[in-house]
Amino acid sequence: MCWCTQWSTPVFVYSLMASVSASVSDEQTESAASQKREERLRKFRELHILNEARKLNHKEVVEEDKRLKLPTNWEAKKARLEWELMTDEKKKECAAKGEDYDRVKLLEISAEDAERWERKKKKKNPDPGFSGYAEAQLRQYQRLTKQIKPDMDGYERQREQCGEDFHPTSNSLIHGTHVPSKEGIDRMVEDVEKQIEKRAKYSRRRAYNDDADIDYINERNAKFNKKAERFYGKYTAEIKQNLERGTAV
Repeated sequence: MCWCTQWSTPVFVYSLMASVSASVSDEQTESAASQKREERLRKFRELHILNEARKLNHKEVVEEDKRLKLPTNWEAKKARLEWELMTDEKKKECAAKGEDYDRVKLLEISAEDAERWERKKKKKNPDPGFSGYAEAQLRQYQRLTKQIKPDMDGYERQREQCGEDFHPTSNSLIHGTHVPSKEGIDRMVEDVEKQIEKRAKYSRRRAYNDDADIDYINERNAKFNKKAERFYGKYTAEIKQNLERGTAV
C-alpha cells in the first residue's frame, strides 16, 4: 500500500468531523440568536401593551375630570337639548312636506309606549296641595269639568224649549228662566258633601279632651303650656308630681 493512501484517510475523517462540528456550532448560534430575537420581540410587545394602557388610562382620567367639572344635571340637559333639536328638525321636515307634526308623532308612538305613559299619568298625584287660591280654583274647575257627562237628550229638549233664545243675542231676555233638574241638584249636593268631607280631613283643629287637666286660664295660655310641656315636660315631671302630692321640698 502506498503511504499516500495511508495518510489520506485520517485527513478526510478529520476534515469531515471539523465540518460537522462547525455546522453544529452554527445551528446553536442561530438558535441562540432566534431565542434572543423572540425575547426582544416579547418585551417589545409588553412595552407596547403597557404604553397603550397608559394612554387609555390618561384619556379616561381626562374625560372623568371633564365630567366632574360639568354641572350635576349636565347629562339631563344634554339629552333635553338633543331631543329639542331632533323635534325642531322633525317639525321642519313635516312643514316642508305639508304634514301635521302632532299626527306624525302619534303615528310613530307604539302601543306599549302609549300604555306606559298612560299608567305613568295615572300614578301622578292630581292634588299637589295648596299653593295659592288661583291654583286651587283651577284644580277645582278641572275636577268638576271632568265629571261632566254630556246629556244630548236634555240638550235637544232645552233647545226646543228656548227656540231662538237658545243662542242669545243682546236683545234676548232669558235671565232667571232656567230651572235646574232634580238630577243636577242631587249631583251638586253630593259634590258639596264630598268637599266638606275632604275639608274636614285637612283640618288641623285638635279635638277637645274633657278629661284633661285644666292648667290654663285662656286659650293663649293653653298653647304656651303645651309648648312648654313638649320641650321641658320630661325634665319637670318629677317636680310637678311632688307639687301635686304636696311633698315638694
